[in-house]
Amino acid sequence: MQTTTLYDQDFYAWTQRQVELLRSGQLGELDIKNLIEEIESLGRQERQELQNRLGVLLGHLLKWHCQPEARSKSWVYTIREQRRKIQRHLKDNPSLKPYLTEAIGVGYEDGLDLVGRETSLDPEQLPQSCPFSETEIFESPIAWQP
Repeated sequence: MQTTTLYDQDFYAWTQRQVELLRSGQLGELDIKNLIEEIESLGRQERQELQNRLGVLLGHLLKWHCQPEARSKSWVYTIREQRRKIQRHLKDNPSLKPYLTEAIGVGYEDGLDLVGRETSLDPEQLPQSCPFSETEIFESPIAWQP
């Protein structure tokens, strides 16, 4: 018979209990196995956040460069927002910077899917690896002119 733990029954209550134990120095009472799993998960979430934002950014940069006739104010603001949020994310998590090149590769794949969903462009006909330098990704001016 398997015992149901607080971790399984009420995750929020489990987190609050772990905080109490840490604050009071009762380290022997901690649920180490699940605590390790959750901390590892938090790290994966930070990497995933970077990849996801890069996917949106790179997809919009592809649309911007490949469909100049369809450029919109919405694209400008999406590009600006993603750039700003990625820069903040990297500032808050500087240890992700060495992972940036890999994250750009993963994000670019997602960006190709975004282009396929949102345009008539065939992602198979676009470069299959990111054609943009980091400078182009994060600093190239983007301005909308109606």
